[in-house]
Amino acid sequence: MAGARRRVTQQDIARMTGVSQATVSLVLNGRADTDVRIAPQTREKVLRAIRQTGYVADPVARRLAARHNRILGVFTYEPVFPSGSRDFYHPFLLGIEERAERVGSDLLLFTSAPVADDGRRRIFHDDHRLRLADGCILLGRQMNRDDLARLVAEEYPFVAVGRRDDAGGPVPYVGADYPAATSALVRRAVDLGHERLAYVGPGAGAESPADRMRGFTDAVAAAGVSGTHAPVADARTLDSLLRQGVTALFVEEPADGVALVALANERAVRVPEDLSLVALGDPTRPTTTDLDFSGFSIPRKEMGEQAVEVLTGLIEGHDKTQRLLPCELVAGSTLAERKR
Repeated sequence: MAGARRRVTQQDIARMTGVSQATVSLVLNGRADTDVRIAPQTREKVLRAIRQTGYVADPVARRLAARHNRILGVFTYEPVFPSGSRDFYHPFLLGIEERAERVGSDLLLFTSAPVADDGRRRIFHDDHRLRLADGCILLGRQMNRDDLARLVAEEYPFVAVGRRDDAGGPVPYVGADYPAATSALVRRAVDLGHERLAYVGPGAGAESPADRMRGFTDAVAAAGVSGTHAPVADARTLDSLLRQGVTALFVEEPADGVALVALANERAVRVPEDLSLVALGDPTRPTTTDLDFSGFSIPRKEMGEQAVEVLTGLIEGHDKTQRLLPCELVAGSTLAERKR
């Protein structure tokens, strides 16, 4: 029985082409040292030999030479795998996967993180393996500030999906510009004659709801109209807002908007004829509805793609980056001109 075919090495390519192994290595890595120039004919001769022999570079050796593994970590503070097509996190993950494939990196999902006393995962624990990856993308509505502070202090390359406040230093992130999108929708409602508006949702606790609330508050003040805040979306809240003469609700969570529409129907309050409703983003909780909400959509897939781009730059030594991407306004059918 014939023996196994021996793997072709760089030394073999060097002997075949009459050049040094160092030259073969430079050609394989697509670069040239500042004091070494490779003639085009030599480069082509080496590449031809590589094609003819079917040479495949040793991935471990190439990664050691480059001083990184071409592995990008993904850590999620909430369970997000597996993801259905309608899952909130699915577009983020799709963007991460597609851009990682384009830059030639593998993805490593960190799943061993234990759940802390507050019911959330923590990156750092006795057996964490963060350093297996060259850097890490963080996903989650709320991220532990101690984790972020340690990542910043240790100068480990990472990027958060979603805007994050400083944690002992700037946090690299790719987020959505919620204040600008919310403000634009407030102005649209005011242009349609609405003078009493309400923000429905916590409006605090994490950066994303706080950003939405800030956009609402600033726009209401600039327009000189009435704005109120209702933290909970329930029947008592709706009754109170209707008594106050509120004609437009800005709902932080679209799933709450579905519930409010049902409550309005029970009271013979028509949406949008009697009460307009604006959804500030995409649903983070499962919901089924035929309503075409007015509001904005979050550029989730693009955020995932750009998170990989930013992380790759950090690994290569670029400066920390913070990006806010514009949200797309959706006309929908739940925001209408106020009845006089």
